[in-house]
Amino acid sequence: MHQNNPSLENSYYKTILVIKSCKTEDQLDSAFEMVKNFKEMYKQVGFPKSLSYNLDRELNKKIGSLSQ
Repeated sequence: MHQNNPSLENSYYKTILVIKSCKTEDQLDSAFEMVKNFKEMYKQVGFPKSLSYNLDRELNKKIGSLSQ
C-alpha cells in the first residue's frame, strides 16, 4: 500500500478488521463511526480516495449480511 505512511496502512487494515468482525447492529454503528473518524483524520494528509471507497464497500457488504 503506502510504504511512506505505515500508520495509514495500519489504521486502514484495523478498520477493515473491525468492520468484518461486526456481528450486531450496535457493533456496526461503532464501525461506521470508526470509518468516519478514519476519513476525517487522514483527509488532512491526503489519503487515496480508493481507501475511502473500499471502507464504504466493506460497510455496505456487512450491512447486507447482517440484514439477512
